[in-house]
Amino acid sequence: MERLASVVRKTEETQIELSLNIDGSGKCDVKCPIGFLNHMLNAFCKHGMFDIKGSLVGDIDVDQHHLVEDTGIVLGSCFAEALGSCAGIFRSASALYPMDETLAQAAVDFGGRPFLVSNLQLTGIPFVSLGLDGKESSFQVDTIEDFWQGFVSTAKCNLHLDVIRGRSDHHKIEAVFKAAAKAIRNAVEIDKRRRGAVPSTKGIIV
Repeated sequence: MERLASVVRKTEETQIELSLNIDGSGKCDVKCPIGFLNHMLNAFCKHGMFDIKGSLVGDIDVDQHHLVEDTGIVLGSCFAEALGSCAGIFRSASALYPMDETLAQAAVDFGGRPFLVSNLQLTGIPFVSLGLDGKESSFQVDTIEDFWQGFVSTAKCNLHLDVIRGRSDHHKIEAVFKAAAKAIRNAVEIDKRRRGAVPSTKGIIV
């Protein structure tokens, strides 16, 4: 059975449409106006073997916060829809990811209770880059925690993200996305020994 989901969120601040195939091949086809966020979504797909496609539109002339957070909300909603009752999955997993001088760790539990613990040790200094049009753009690194807070709120999982060591904020954030992708992938994999049962002593994930 394919585990697919499509979610649309439209507000006066953002218009987001995402489709997810949990059992994909790592393809990301998302129209995203924020270069670094697009980079992270591609990394998430590649290392989680998820397929995501869609489009992100938002009031980035005001602030990047709305679009980044709402993208996390919609992506989390996609996982919740695709997983349904969570029957048959491993449910929880963790992963370490090294990236040059940085070491990041992620642990996740799709147990029905949203909670985020985030210790990313970021400097908060925005990234500055040049777009294809030659114009300078920046990325607000403090929105990363907003992304993951949005994700857990709708995916109904608890997620612990820790940067154990690191220097570069780019490496810290990217290592966290890759660690989270691997942990989430392992948590949502089908456990053949479970034989389709819901992984909870309650008999239901709530």
